[in-house]
Amino acid sequence: MEIVRNPTRSVKIGSVTIGSGHEIAVQSMTATKTQDIDATVAQVTDLEKAGADVIRIAVDSKKDAEALAEIRKQVSGNLSVDLQENYRLAELVAPHVDKIRYNPGHLYHHEREKPWQEKVEYIIGVAKDNDCAVRIGVNCGSVDPAKLAQYDKHDSITPMLESAWEHCDLVDRLDFDRYCVSLKDSDPQKVIEVNRRFAEKRADVPLHLGVTEAGMPPDGVIKTRIAFEQLIGNGIGDTLRVSLTVPNSRKGEEIEAGRKILADIKAGRLRTVLDYGLQTLNIISCPSCSRVENEAFVDLAAKVKELTEYAKDHKITIAVMGCRVNGPGETDDADLGLWCGPNFVNLKKGGEPLGAFDYDEVLVRLKDELDQLISTQTAG
Repeated sequence: MEIVRNPTRSVKIGSVTIGSGHEIAVQSMTATKTQDIDATVAQVTDLEKAGADVIRIAVDSKKDAEALAEIRKQVSGNLSVDLQENYRLAELVAPHVDKIRYNPGHLYHHEREKPWQEKVEYIIGVAKDNDCAVRIGVNCGSVDPAKLAQYDKHDSITPMLESAWEHCDLVDRLDFDRYCVSLKDSDPQKVIEVNRRFAEKRADVPLHLGVTEAGMPPDGVIKTRIAFEQLIGNGIGDTLRVSLTVPNSRKGEEIEAGRKILADIKAGRLRTVLDYGLQTLNIISCPSCSRVENEAFVDLAAKVKELTEYAKDHKITIAVMGCRVNGPGETDDADLGLWCGPNFVNLKKGGEPLGAFDYDEVLVRLKDELDQLISTQTAG
């Protein structure tokens, strides 16, 4: 199957170049605690062996940044850093990585009185000084609040696009073109639409593809395949990540799944169609990563899937999130949402908090709420 790629420009990330007809790069992210240097080095090494072109590590504090410096000394792969909520960490981590990822929606967490434009100018200046590429990472659950306020609450795509385009325009004015963009959602249809619309306006900008919170295999792979086949099959996409909820020891499956999907698309082995309008149970769960504050999250996600099997024929969405960064926002649109803290699981129904529960207690309450939803649907 011959695919005519979008005419994006080249962006160098360490030893890998994306865009402009280069091979589509496959990425993953460490799920270990960044300050656990030995464990993180081991996972980076495992992901390299699995074939990862770029490996992302989350940094949320100065101690994380110090650990990253030591990790860099022990690994040879292309590293990307996720700035999380503190953009000021850029100058501490940039000397040790090949790419910096920032989320426009997270620029408001620190120095709220300072315009976001100044913060982006700072990040780009650091990237220039340290020979780093940049990813502008727009996520459905943490969109720029100023953009969200301008549009209908049911329109989640336009605010993402406007935020991405606005940031691209600023970075262009800063005379920096070594950047790519990602626009991610947990709904494959929305991922397809938002990336198509972005590419129509900015065909020059390389795109990092992904379905965020795709969930556990095999469902997570299927959701991701739907989006990738429709986008990559039409020339859109220059690098990708398959985000799966798996234990640390199985993170390499993200790379394997990405390579398999790419091989199938290239060979014309397409397995999906565009319509993913589920009329059945939909479980969304985020990928295991270093932001997860309790590793019991992965087991909990598996237990939720097993517990709710009896509801598989009902149109209900359950979201299981592993951290405070994306958890609160990305459970709002689910019928039932769980986002996990260090000791408790916060349960929500239709965006409304129901309380915090112990990990071993929350499933009982979840089932009660699920039964009520099923009863309401059946009666209606």
